Amino acid sequence: MRLDIYSDTICPWCFVGKRRLERALAMRPLPGLEIRWRTFMLNPAMPADGMDREAYMEAKFGSPSRSRRVYDAVRSAGASEGIAFAFDRIKRTPSTLDSHRLARFARAAGKETPVIEELFRAYFLEGKNIGAGAVLEEVAERAGLDRAAARDYLAGEDDAEAILAEDALARRQGVTGVPCFIFNGRYALSGAQEPEVLLQLFDLGRADDLAEAGAATMA
Repeated sequence: MRLDIYSDTICPWCFVGKRRLERALAMRPLPGLEIRWRTFMLNPAMPADGMDREAYMEAKFGSPSRSRRVYDAVRSAGASEGIAFAFDRIKRTPSTLDSHRLARFARAAGKETPVIEELFRAYFLEGKNIGAGAVLEEVAERAGLDRAAARDYLAGEDDAEAILAEDALARRQGVTGVPCFIFNGRYALSGAQEPEVLLQLFDLGRADDLAEAGAATMA
C-alpha cells in the first residue's frame, strides 16, 4: 500500500495532519505501508530569501485580527495533538524550495519522514528560518543524515526542477490545499482529518490491495 502526502513545510495544518496520521497508524498499523511526501508550495513565487513574517501575514490575511482568528484555530488543533505552536518566534517566512529538496535528498537514505518532522519542529516550535542553508544542515543532521553531504547537496541545484514540476503537477491534478492524502494513487482525502476519518481511507486502500491480490491469484 502506498500513501502519497502532498504538503508544505511551512503549513501548520500539515504538521497537525502528520500527528493525526501517526495516531491513526497506531490505532491500525499497516505493515509495509510506503509513505512518500510530495511537494505543494503554498507560496511558489516566494523570493529565494523569503520575506519578513509580519509583511507576509499582512499580505496574506489583510489584518492582524483576521490572522489571529486563523492562527487561534491552528493553535487549538495543535494543542490537541501535543504541538505547542510558537508562531511568535517566527520572524521570516521562507521559500520552501530547498526544504523540499532536502526531503527528497533524504528519501534515498530512508530518512524522508524524519526530515519532514525536523523541518516542522525547527520552523513551528523553534521559529527557525528553514530556507537558510545552515538551518537545513542542522535539520539534516538531527534527522540522521550526514551534515556535510547535505551541505554539498544544498549548495547545488539538484532536484530543484523536479520539485517545481511536482508542485505544478499537483495543481494540475486538482490539489488546491494541503495536507492531501492519496492512497494507492486513487483515493484522496484533503485536510488534517481526525484519525477516524483516515481509518476509512485505510480500509479503501486495504480493500484495493486485497482485490489486486485476489486477481493475481486467479490469473
